[in-house]
Amino acid sequence: MKFGIIGTGMIANFHAKAIEAMAGGTLHSCFDRSPERATEYAEANGIVSYATMEEFLADPELEIVTIGTPSGTHQEPAMAALNAGKHVICEKPLEVTPERIAPMIEAAEKNKVTLAAILNRRFNESVVVLKDAVDQKRFGTLSLVEASVKWFRSQEYYDSAGWRGTWALDGGGALMNQSVHIVDQLIHTIGPVKRLTASMACLAHTDIEVEDTAVAILEFENGAKGVIQGSTACYSSTGHPAEVNICGDKGSAFLADEKFKVWDFAEAQDVDSYVHANLMVGGEEAGLGANDPNAINFTGHQRNFEEVVESIEQGRPCTVSGYEARKAVEVICAIYESARNDGAWVSL
Repeated sequence: MKFGIIGTGMIANFHAKAIEAMAGGTLHSCFDRSPERATEYAEANGIVSYATMEEFLADPELEIVTIGTPSGTHQEPAMAALNAGKHVICEKPLEVTPERIAPMIEAAEKNKVTLAAILNRRFNESVVVLKDAVDQKRFGTLSLVEASVKWFRSQEYYDSAGWRGTWALDGGGALMNQSVHIVDQLIHTIGPVKRLTASMACLAHTDIEVEDTAVAILEFENGAKGVIQGSTACYSSTGHPAEVNICGDKGSAFLADEKFKVWDFAEAQDVDSYVHANLMVGGEEAGLGANDPNAINFTGHQRNFEEVVESIEQGRPCTVSGYEARKAVEVICAIYESARNDGAWVSL
């Protein structure tokens, strides 16, 4: 299937690499509000660029659109592409509020096309193994769970673009921008949140509207208690890995980015030997994207794109649908609501 990219900033380079490596897709075209940037990107990738969104979407060969514009601007190009009959794969977060996501889902259903999100960490082998363990109830009674993002962004990072650190275009700070994937991992593996209470602040940066540090206490529908921590004010020379930690009365697993620090269960299974041989932390690994947003790999994007193409070919809903992507946004917006109201409990 032929892909076109809207928004040719930094993340578009990862999209290009993932599409080049994937099975079932080729990069075909691009559009950016800056014609110069679009032309430069097109020449670098050997594709065609368009001067207007209308021309870009009118291309009959274009089948799937990926969107890499700032978070709070996802809705407009997504709606245009969906209404033009194109499938859409949109960067995280799908949009910055559930209310802005709703018409995108409706447009996809009305036009009988796929709306998908980039939830690339779901496709890490370790996340798949972790979710299987939860689904098989290997942890017994779930007790404590945690999502933790202790990253660092310099003041220069926020100063580098006018949309960074704004509610309208970034949708939030350390949670909505940097932590959304880890929040998604937590609720993807554990299940729905019943209610939460939270606190947030901007502690180490200036001239931004949003939080650089936030904490939340969660109660899940299945009875587990949880914590979400997100910050861009945690210095490290190498960067701290993002972590999802799960404990129950029959097992514990602590996942740091793509490897486990702990994988320990009361009742052994054959998969445990594989995990200990292949998926354990081997040393002081630097966090993926922890200090530098460019320091990620494109493997998750590749698998994400392949899953969407496969789902279209098979005529089934994709596993990273708009409904799935909305879940993490709902939780983060509930955290913001609680924090703005002195930690009042918010039910989901």
